[in-house]
Amino acid sequence: MREVAFRVVYLVWFLAFMATIYLALHMLVAKLIRNPESKLLAFLTIMTHPLTVPARSFLAPGTPETRVRGVTLGLLICVWLLSRTLMILIGSGLA
Repeated sequence: MREVAFRVVYLVWFLAFMATIYLALHMLVAKLIRNPESKLLAFLTIMTHPLTVPARSFLAPGTPETRVRGVTLGLLICVWLLSRTLMILIGSGLA
């Protein structure tokens, strides 16, 4: 059972890590690219939009997009660190 739990937490950790990288890249590209019709910016918007939907649900309507991405990035980093901590606890037999 512990091995299954470790694998599930590892999957959550990996997905949170990848989502954090994509969202951070989107935030960086959004700051650097001035053309709103950029194909790279459109691609990253499509990739990261599903990540920002949960954060939009508890933020006020009309919240700026940069704020939504920042809150989402903070939540993803928390999930990433919590899953990493759980991996350490499960691997050492404490959980």
